[in-house]
Amino acid sequence: MTQVSPNTITGGDNGSGYSHEHKTIEGFAFTQMSGVGWYGDLGNFLVMPTTGELILVAGKENDPERPGYRSEYSKQTEKASAGYYVAELLRYNIKAEATASPHGGILKFTFPENKKSRIQVDLARRVGGTSTLQYVEQVDKNTIRGWMKCTPEGGGWGNGKGHPDYTVSFYARFSKDLDNYGYWSADISDTQVRKLNEVQSKEYQNVIANSKIIRNGTSLEGKNIGFFTEFPTEKNEEVALKVGISFVDMDGAQNNFNAELSGKNFNQVCREAGEMWNTALRKIEIKGGTKDQKTIFYTALYHTMLDPRAMSDVDGRYPGPNGQIHRSSSFTKRTIFSGWDVFRSLFPLQTIINLELVNDEIGSLVTLAEQSGKGYLERWEFFNAYSGCMIGNPAISLATDAYAKGIRGYDVEKTYQAVIATSAAFGNGKFGYTPAERGYSISETLEYAYFDWCVAELAKMLNKTADEKKYRKRALFYKNIFDSEYGWFRSKKQSGAWEDWPAEGRLKEWYGCIESNPYQQGWFVPHDVEGMTKLMGGKEKVIADLENFFEKTPADFLWNEYYNHANELVHHVPFLFNRLDAPWLTQKWTRFICENAYENGVEGLTGNEDVGQMSAWYILAASGIHPVCPGEPRYELTSPVFDEITFRLNDGKTFMIKTLNNSSENIYIQNAALNGEAYNKCYINHSEIIAGGELVLKMGRTEQKKWGIEK
Repeated sequence: MTQVSPNTITGGDNGSGYSHEHKTIEGFAFTQMSGVGWYGDLGNFLVMPTTGELILVAGKENDPERPGYRSEYSKQTEKASAGYYVAELLRYNIKAEATASPHGGILKFTFPENKKSRIQVDLARRVGGTSTLQYVEQVDKNTIRGWMKCTPEGGGWGNGKGHPDYTVSFYARFSKDLDNYGYWSADISDTQVRKLNEVQSKEYQNVIANSKIIRNGTSLEGKNIGFFTEFPTEKNEEVALKVGISFVDMDGAQNNFNAELSGKNFNQVCREAGEMWNTALRKIEIKGGTKDQKTIFYTALYHTMLDPRAMSDVDGRYPGPNGQIHRSSSFTKRTIFSGWDVFRSLFPLQTIINLELVNDEIGSLVTLAEQSGKGYLERWEFFNAYSGCMIGNPAISLATDAYAKGIRGYDVEKTYQAVIATSAAFGNGKFGYTPAERGYSISETLEYAYFDWCVAELAKMLNKTADEKKYRKRALFYKNIFDSEYGWFRSKKQSGAWEDWPAEGRLKEWYGCIESNPYQQGWFVPHDVEGMTKLMGGKEKVIADLENFFEKTPADFLWNEYYNHANELVHHVPFLFNRLDAPWLTQKWTRFICENAYENGVEGLTGNEDVGQMSAWYILAASGIHPVCPGEPRYELTSPVFDEITFRLNDGKTFMIKTLNNSSENIYIQNAALNGEAYNKCYINHSEIIAGGELVLKMGRTEQKKWGIEK
């Protein structure tokens, strides 16, 4: 639930609140988003240690007119690992350390000798704006509690367009007594909050600077408030702040605090966090590879386990839409489902190593559909908000893939009904395609066709024959926008007429496509590669076109017109060669992508993390497996980066992929054996993985055009 992190910026299109190029820190928040675009959110309960004069506004980096209380920090002392962060705040000579528990965290500050040291908490602050109403009260001589309500009027997810509506409650205990504390209040109207959403504007800073200071009161509610406590410190004196967080209520925050933080010191919680992450990351063990490759791999695996995060308190309670409180003992309520991204690699990965998470997410989406009264599954869910971000029906893919792989710890019939309602609400409809006037004709037609194939597969597995027949037909609607004159998919109007073909041809970005061009989007027919290939002129022509697609991709893999790894819709494309009886080309290009699109550095990804998808692709591809079509329990085999990859399965079994003679030159599979028997397929089924065993791949420098083409 919590991510205790440094923050360097507030406002604008900066999802995480931290950017490495910034030289100053404005505080440490207890909630964050990870790797998103479209204006971030969370970043609540912003804590900053200071000394000297009380300053109420964080200020803006590199702006002498608005320096605020932010502090430069030492990059040399900044270190981060799973469950721990440390940096020196140079302005105040304070060492700041952070750790977390699942529902809370601890900040520890080592102060210099000073007569007026301080910890201050901005309750209004939010990465993408401000919370719109806050409350804080003193509980005892060491403790405060309260809440922060965050609505679209304050900005946040999608600058408010994502309909964010959540309340963060906190229970916070200081290690030093609250002998000299106070509140500040800049109680401004909702209209002003919206106007001042560009949070570090000069007008906003003037409002805060003229705030009313209230010392030693018992409680305060307002639209822009904060809390501070002051105390003298000796040299190298440590002062800690423990905080429990809940999205239910203040009692929930206290319960979470008592369960995870009460009676524990910083080092103990930090050690427990490290142990929890070690347990999680041990689900895949690798041998071989360089130090950088190992760092990239485990950093990526860490990223794949940040979301969808827990939204339930330790007692099972969680907030529903419209303010209701619910309790579940059968699943943990999850939130932040970046569906359009994560159905491609992240959830297929979780179906191998985190089955409980998959069950949780399906249960969470289905109960949200029921509790909200909407009936359908959201494509990009954020704390119960139906944000509608991106396109398609990715939750249908998730449900179908899980059921096909035997993951069924949720109400199957309710899930199926929600799947049907989702396809009815969003799809290719009566036209048999998505008209240009209604959206992105190419992107939506192709993606909805795939999701309808998923419905057909689920219907087949549930023996719903009439539905299967209906959706099998709809799965072929992608053909309705293929223009044989141009040999490619083309944007079509509601009248049935084609939109004008652009001068740039398939390379025209946004022509019928979302965040892409027709060349990139046109490969998305994962459920019918054979039919797609026939439309495009046959196997040899398609292979040549795909090779052109990759060969014209820049080596740095930054945003481009060809294989644009920075955006998820092409993530299955390197594996299409397997389906075209040219598996050596899948091996060639996935190894090239692993080596060039990822690095051990600050700019180690070619684009947004997108809530773990970018990293999940690497985990699977570097392990030698990846799906083309989630919903079909098949993984394409490719060239592993490492000598051994061991998946620790939920039932105690293991599945190992072992390579012989692997190197940066020996990237081609020469032959293979599964559990000691010769294996000549370029794919492996999920059932063979979860049964446990060993797949041995002998590697070499030469393309083996006879291996892997057995059907």
